[in-house]
Amino acid sequence: MPVYLDHAATTPMLPAAIDAYAEAMRLVGNPASIHTPGQQAKRMLEESRERIAASLGCDPVEVLLTSGGTEAVNLAIKGLFWARREHGRRILVPEGEHHATMDTVEWLAASEGAILEWIPLDGRGRIRLDALEAALAAHDDIALLTLLWANNEVGTIQPVEGAAALAAAHGVPVHADAVAAYGQLPLRFHGSGLAAMSVSAHKIGGPVGIGALVLARDASVVPLLHGGGQQRRMRSGTQDAAAAVAFAVAADLAADPDVDDLLELRHRLVRGVSRVVPEATFRGDVIDRLPGNAHFTFPGTQGDSMLFLLDMAGIAISTGSACQAGVSETSHVLLAMGLPEEEARGAVRVTLGATTTEADVQAFLDALPGAFAQAVKAGFSERAVR
Repeated sequence: MPVYLDHAATTPMLPAAIDAYAEAMRLVGNPASIHTPGQQAKRMLEESRERIAASLGCDPVEVLLTSGGTEAVNLAIKGLFWARREHGRRILVPEGEHHATMDTVEWLAASEGAILEWIPLDGRGRIRLDALEAALAAHDDIALLTLLWANNEVGTIQPVEGAAALAAAHGVPVHADAVAAYGQLPLRFHGSGLAAMSVSAHKIGGPVGIGALVLARDASVVPLLHGGGQQRRMRSGTQDAAAAVAFAVAADLAADPDVDDLLELRHRLVRGVSRVVPEATFRGDVIDRLPGNAHFTFPGTQGDSMLFLLDMAGIAISTGSACQAGVSETSHVLLAMGLPEEEARGAVRVTLGATTTEADVQAFLDALPGAFAQAVKAGFSERAVR
């Protein structure tokens, strides 16, 4: 059984969520139907929505269930952009965002005439609020600001409320991608100043294939999907009541995450890495970071080499976002933080979760020196990939 240390990519479904999912799938009924089975499905769906909303600090009507985090991000960014065309075509985006955001805004630029204003990061991967404030003051054609709640690669927590307050002074709505933060940090949509927030169930022990966009009561988006008018006419389509039930089970635990054990395991891992491979550099903010995230660069190596060598030793880690799986490229996050490409190429992300044990951490530390030594011997590959 491999040691799984890639919880940021996806985390195992909770046994209680699996049981609830299986039980709910035995029931028949479309929540939009008016007969008794349909209304039973609707009740199950709406009760689950209430529990999900409670975990996010918002009202149930503000929770639009989606197929996952990527759809939620797309609906928020595209929908807000289209709804605010008369205000302008400029989108403010920090460097180092998740590819769900980067690919979406770049599509809007290529296909819809959006103007992208990239906001720089500091050396710890945090958005520079001074640069954001300057961009807000310099332009009157801003459609929206979108940013991560916490960076999915290096784990740095972003000043979401501060950014939202700056944007609010200029009448600019803000979307936060909170997929990486959900279940590791307490999320409270009300009081954050956000217009929209995206999350996904499979990052918190729920099923793959369901997520949510939290959309403020006074905010509106142009929908991506049409037909049926479900969910405030913002996200049409038959809703997956069974998946919502499983999502709700996981959301109950995500509402007030207990991360003390996770923090202790991460501290143990970071101390261990500095002991067994002192050449490694811990990246991201040392304190204000996701509790389960440990990100390193290993000099003289390629992250892919480290990944494959550790995989051969039975350790599952990653080099960055799983959404770029199979694509060998230098981390855009580390480059945005100011690292030279040669250093950025040696990135490794180790992420812990509810199932992580001390034995898992020790197994990683035992395998790491050998993997590092072999990766240094392998060096850098300069082969052009077509």
